[in-house]
Amino acid sequence: MSGSARPRTTAIRITPRAGAIIAMAAFVGAVAFFWPFVVAPGKFGSSYTPPLIFGVLLVLVLCVVISEIAEGGINSKALAMLGVLSAVNAAIRPLGAGTAGIETVFFILVLAGRVYGPGFGFTLGCTSLFASALITGGVGPWMPYQMFGCAFVGMLAGFLPRASGRPEILLLALYGSLSGYLFGFLLNLSFWPFSLDPNSSIAYLPGLPFTEQWHRYLAFDLATSLGWDTGRAVTNFICIVLAGPAVLTVFRRAARKARFQAPFGFAPRRGPDAEAPPLAPNREG
Repeated sequence: MSGSARPRTTAIRITPRAGAIIAMAAFVGAVAFFWPFVVAPGKFGSSYTPPLIFGVLLVLVLCVVISEIAEGGINSKALAMLGVLSAVNAAIRPLGAGTAGIETVFFILVLAGRVYGPGFGFTLGCTSLFASALITGGVGPWMPYQMFGCAFVGMLAGFLPRASGRPEILLLALYGSLSGYLFGFLLNLSFWPFSLDPNSSIAYLPGLPFTEQWHRYLAFDLATSLGWDTGRAVTNFICIVLAGPAVLTVFRRAARKARFQAPFGFAPRRGPDAEAPPLAPNREG
């Protein structure tokens, strides 16, 4: 198998209805992140209303997506694997604590999404961040955005082209680095409109044309977040390069033994002892 592409494993089967729900979630997530560029000024009574609305909406959409995925094809073995990896991610995330952008949660998401499929990667991203927020006390209006961002990091890893050996590790490492930058770029949108003085040249200013608003946000991201995002990208790259081969081997061995989507059924017994003789009546007493 070393010279050819690895076969894909699907731990959680995505039905057409679940796929449609995920597409809807992607649209809602895009609106939740990019509303400052599309919402005209004066549409909300308070500047803090949009993130609250979209935060609640994201939680509801994520719950619907997870329930649809579960209804479509998650079994006890996939659920057990999901619980184990969610606990592992929640436990190792505080090791980085976001210092200098170092995040230790993404490389597990990338590798698990790669091996177990996009549905598993999406669900793992949600459950990992939710469990980590409960453990570290990081529950807040930013949590739905983090859950959503990590969910799509894990899901998109399941759609990467097939490869094996060193090309696969390099592909995953480059994707991990890119996802580190994109995650930070998106998460900044959740607080950018409220974090700076409106008189600043990089602050959100309602009513500006899209091009000028976009230029302000790019300047804000470069000035405040590029260093942190680089730390996350480098961490992802190094973790995947160093630990990726061993972790992929463990994940694939577990997938072969679990046979998540293996068909099963019941058939009558065959053989000389298929029909056991009836038991002799108890004549004692």
